[in-house]
Amino acid sequence: MCGRFANARRDQEIADRFHIAELIGEEPDPSWNVAPTNDVRAVLERDEGGHTMRQLRSLHWGLVPSWAKDTKIGARMINARVETITDKPAFRKAASRRRLIVPMDGYYEWQAPESGKGRKQPFYLTDPDGAPLAAAGLYELWRDPTKTETDPDRWLWSLTVITTNATDTLGQIHDRSPLLLPDELWDRWLDPDLTDGDQIDALIASIPEPHLTPVKVGTAVGNVRNNGPDLIEPID
Repeated sequence: MCGRFANARRDQEIADRFHIAELIGEEPDPSWNVAPTNDVRAVLERDEGGHTMRQLRSLHWGLVPSWAKDTKIGARMINARVETITDKPAFRKAASRRRLIVPMDGYYEWQAPESGKGRKQPFYLTDPDGAPLAAAGLYELWRDPTKTETDPDRWLWSLTVITTNATDTLGQIHDRSPLLLPDELWDRWLDPDLTDGDQIDALIASIPEPHLTPVKVGTAVGNVRNNGPDLIEPID
């Protein structure tokens, strides 16, 4: 799964890296402990007045389907398994029309001890060259029935991070990992004109296995109240 990550890069650096045309909303503070239900900066493309615009905006982490009665379901929708996103009702429409990228400096996973007893060991996984990771995700818009047409908060934008089977070194830490996109697939993934399920499945099948550097870190990251660059420092 993907339940915590770091993103300390500033908006302009992300915009330059992902070729963003429009920055929307206030820039969040750097965070080394982004957690579910937080607002998350994400890259997506929208048709604005007949022109496709690549945006960087904040979305609630925990996808709320458009048909949900309330937002509580979002807490169970922080991740979407890649094997079922084109079939599962909660994700099918978003997989077809509302795909995005979540920029990450790196993410955390917890490895269970071999004995099966004791505290799990957290690892920070990041690109060996320090480049930002591009985690594939989906987003939805949910209309709050309690708010008026003119209320700017009437629509909730929310997202889920797609996960896949972890292989290589990652699989030794946890059996699932975020679905990470190489640079050359960003445009295709974000293309709102790509709506055919078979073509989307083919695109997913073409995503290569990532090769990340795992860093053994301290257990402080397990508490969402802890934040700072010390969380990603290696320990002995």
